Amino acid sequence: MSQTKPLYASFRSIGAYVPSKILSNTELEKMVDTTDEWIVKRTGIKERHIAAEDEYTSDMGTKAAELAISRAGLETEDIDLVLCATVTPDYFNMPSTACIISDKLGIKNVQAFDISAACSGFVYLLTVAKAFIESGMKKNVLIIGAEKFSTIVDYTDRSTCILFGDGAGAAVICATDNKEEAFVDVHASADGSYADFLVTPAPGAINPVSEKVIKEGLNFVRMKGNETFKLAVKTLTKDVKEILEKNEIHAENIPHFIPHQANYRIIKAVGDALNMREDQVVLTVHKYGNTSAASIPMAINDIYESGRLKKGELMLLDTFGGGLTWASALLPFAGENI
Repeated sequence: MSQTKPLYASFRSIGAYVPSKILSNTELEKMVDTTDEWIVKRTGIKERHIAAEDEYTSDMGTKAAELAISRAGLETEDIDLVLCATVTPDYFNMPSTACIISDKLGIKNVQAFDISAACSGFVYLLTVAKAFIESGMKKNVLIIGAEKFSTIVDYTDRSTCILFGDGAGAAVICATDNKEEAFVDVHASADGSYADFLVTPAPGAINPVSEKVIKEGLNFVRMKGNETFKLAVKTLTKDVKEILEKNEIHAENIPHFIPHQANYRIIKAVGDALNMREDQVVLTVHKYGNTSAASIPMAINDIYESGRLKKGELMLLDTFGGGLTWASALLPFAGENI
């Protein structure tokens, strides 16, 4: 009696979408008390993309997803699970943005839901997709990180408005019996005791919609910048070292280190701590800013479309976000070269 081969999760394709409107540092100088020089020095960000007023998180997610499905060589009918990571959903609470994206893609009668893990959302989705596939429950999982962060940014608050942008990234995770294509490892964790480091206070059960919410701007993201910076560097470095040591892989052998694109100083500090070469570290923060859950897939798409990412090459993903949440992943790119 023949044994069934074990199923593994493989990263089959990538796609992204970026809104056409660009908000430069020079334009921000006219809005708040800041300068291009200060923003670049402190964050590495030169510009960010902003979605149109009638362009929603689901619209951006749908466009990224269409590209990912096409590049995977699949049809929408082949997708049997749709997952979306976002903290800027089309609707508060319900329906999920994953359901809206499914409808826009023409995907019917397929399980779909959102997760909220802020900037760690996309890597969190890798853990969910992996579990569904390796259990045999699903075969082709569409994962999307999409954010219209401009809707929760206070453009009179110079500490946050310089950081964030809009965009979406998507990937198709497929079942395979080829272990060489399989995820090597994924880590994900959280610590809610730091919840106030990065928070959108309203609307919610604690702060329902009211005049107070609008007057005090509780519907905008708030961040403890210095505290978040220090903890991010410490946590990201520790998490990457652990996943590399566990899997007996040396940092110098990683072709593509793809960290969350939040701040160039954080990325450089982590890269330096790991003795990463410049050619290993993927950087897109200068042109997109922090796009939260969309950050990592947008960065993967950038190196894919530029021809830097080839089939079989190992990616090391590393992220940190509100919750606080963090996650890392080691996985080969199992798609076809562009």
